[in-house]
Amino acid sequence: MKKLVTWFSAGGVTAKKAKALAKAADADLHEIVPKEKYTGADLDWTNKNSRCSRENADPTSRPALAEEKTDLSAYDVIYIGFPIWWGVAPRIINTFIESNDLAGKKIVLFATSGGTGISMAKDALQKTYPDLDIEAAALVNGAVAKDLI
Repeated sequence: MKKLVTWFSAGGVTAKKAKALAKAADADLHEIVPKEKYTGADLDWTNKNSRCSRENADPTSRPALAEEKTDLSAYDVIYIGFPIWWGVAPRIINTFIESNDLAGKKIVLFATSGGTGISMAKDALQKTYPDLDIEAAALVNGAVAKDLI
């Protein structure tokens, strides 16, 4: 079973966890990169006019990707990682999901967070994409758990 760890990381925390997960799961790596990188001002969640705040407030927001499509055809398991923003996945995760063919793939979500769990993010993604096979989700603030692999 071939595995891919794909992730979006705004500040580097999720990237570190993605790399640890890929090593533990013997998986390939792929970074989800926004077409327009996020600046410190873009990530200021205390500013209602910051880019991340505006994207989060608009459920239809789909930030553009640097790479429009990713060839996932060789993979059976796709790990999708992200930081939790306001309890949910950043909208760029929706862009990634909608831009790629995930039919028939086992999806495992993982996230980093300063205080919010992953259940709300998982529920929101399952509701938005009911045909996806989201089999597991875990918060990986500490060590990458073996039960996620």
